Amino acid sequence: MDETAAVLERLERIERLDRAGAAPGELLAELRGLVADAETWARREGDARARAAAEGCAEALAEGVVAA
Repeated sequence: MDETAAVLERLERIERLDRAGAAPGELLAELRGLVADAETWARREGDARARAAAEGCAEALAEGVVAA
């Protein structure tokens, strides 16, 4: 699957889950997947800013998980 499509599909899935009132753990799992998809996309594109943004998201998610 194309990285762009994977990110967009993941965003749509997260939105559907949120509207359906999914459990926080289910949303968190999808957010983790989104970060991984975004990192893959950024690496493939070779854009330093996109890569830094994806890494920042991964770090923020990890810090949030530790703090929870």
